[in-house]
Amino acid sequence: MQNSLEFANSISTHDLRVLGINEVAYIKPQESDGQVYYTIHAADGTEVARVPEREVAVVTVRQNNMEPASIH
Repeated sequence: MQNSLEFANSISTHDLRVLGINEVAYIKPQESDGQVYYTIHAADGTEVARVPEREVAVVTVRQNNMEPASIH
């Protein structure tokens, strides 16, 4: 039987990427041509949406039964 440390060390990078893929979405502020917008990313880093305001991003994530997480 593995202890916690052995188990943690056995998790692959791929496993970490897909962990929470259907539960967490990341919100990241972006800027283009002086305009700020927010991108929503799946847990694996895939961009799934762009919206004009952070509040819209949070609502969008929650409407899809996911928890928002901010990337600064």
